[in-house]
Amino acid sequence: MPQDRREPVRVGRVVGIFGLEGWVKVESYTRHREDLLAYGRWRLRLKEGWVGVHVTESRVQGRGLVAHVRDCDDRDAAQALVGVDIGVDWQDLPPRAPGEFYWAELQGLKVVDREGVELGTVSHLIETGANDVLVVERVGVAAEAVQGPLLIPYIRSAIEAVDLDAGLIRVDWEVD
Repeated sequence: MPQDRREPVRVGRVVGIFGLEGWVKVESYTRHREDLLAYGRWRLRLKEGWVGVHVTESRVQGRGLVAHVRDCDDRDAAQALVGVDIGVDWQDLPPRAPGEFYWAELQGLKVVDREGVELGTVSHLIETGANDVLVVERVGVAAEAVQGPLLIPYIRSAIEAVDLDAGLIRVDWEVD
């Protein structure tokens, strides 16, 4: 199922605390980790759902990122955020160039081959350095052919079309 645009896009996670004054360590899921710091407003996925927060300060700290969220002013408050997903609203994402897609837009799309045979659904993507790779959970014929996910490089010769409205990616790829 394609990404629900009413839900924020997951762009990171709180992974620890930093110091005594409510700062948190953050893992970024953005292509360049520091891009996460460009968003002054985050959504945190708490028990009650996604809650909007204002980031008052943030910076690169060593190999990681740290941030301070308004009203999170001590170590205990920061500790309560550890493990919480960070999201941003779709409208806060930078515009993408024609023909480009956010990974979150591709997750959940059905993948079919040139003949229209459904191969599976994109569960997530991985970055290899050379190119991104679709990780497709197999269904039907594709699931019978080989065990495990189908890995399809996100390159022109393999990806024929992406139709977000139809929730579909057409590929030139074999099931095995």
